[in-house]
Amino acid sequence: MARNRRESSDDGIGDDQQPIYVISIAARLVGMHQQTLRYYERAGLVEPKRTGGNIRMYSNSDIERIRLIQRWIDDFGVNLAGAEIMMRMSAQIRALQEELAATKAELDKIRSTRLPAPYRGT
Repeated sequence: MARNRRESSDDGIGDDQQPIYVISIAARLVGMHQQTLRYYERAGLVEPKRTGGNIRMYSNSDIERIRLIQRWIDDFGVNLAGAEIMMRMSAQIRALQEELAATKAELDKIRSTRLPAPYRGT
């Protein structure tokens, strides 16, 4: 059976979170200098995993995050501080959406188990 891209790998890390690119490849993939990626890391915008030898390893998720930051900077003129705020706000929105979906599901479950009102004949 083929594995879905979102499914976890054997080590419990999702495929998108699997650290697979060294900094030189990651820089090439996003079209920026390695030093810029190091700067993004120092600014707290991306957190690549580290190997035992302290080599930065980027995941597909990290690459997409960097591309999103690039879009915000290029298309909207956002600076790095603004990008950091937008990242935090995006994460909060996702968390709130998940919480809302769970609350709606719980409410639907409660509504489906509610007994009908007693008949009050006239």
